[in-house]
Amino acid sequence: MSSRPSVSDVPDARLPDATAERVADTMFALSTPSRLRILMCLRAGPRTVSEIVDAVGMEQSAVSHQLRVLRDHSVVTMRRLGRRRQYALRDEHIDALIDSALEHVQALDRPRSETDSARAGDPSSRA
Repeated sequence: MSSRPSVSDVPDARLPDATAERVADTMFALSTPSRLRILMCLRAGPRTVSEIVDAVGMEQSAVSHQLRVLRDHSVVTMRRLGRRRQYALRDEHIDALIDSALEHVQALDRPRSETDSARAGDPSSRA
């Protein structure tokens, strides 16, 4: 039996439509491997387009396209440095979303019984 409360037990469990749309937009921005590679690069700090191209091994046009998507979804910011553009993660929440996604994927790779025990708070399941 799950210890997680049902949706009906949680006050205000219904997400307002506008909020749901904004959350979905953010998740969409994180939904491709190429954008995740770019975001992982930017976790180390602001980078110019050419620095990102070198780090992720993609074509400049592809990186620029993905950066535009990330900007349009408020995941990264851009500032001009003369003729160059420097990109950065918008805020620490993007870092937290990536960390949570990585932890989720790592949990999926663990044996099911280990995952269930960790979720239940069983200290013996932790290495």
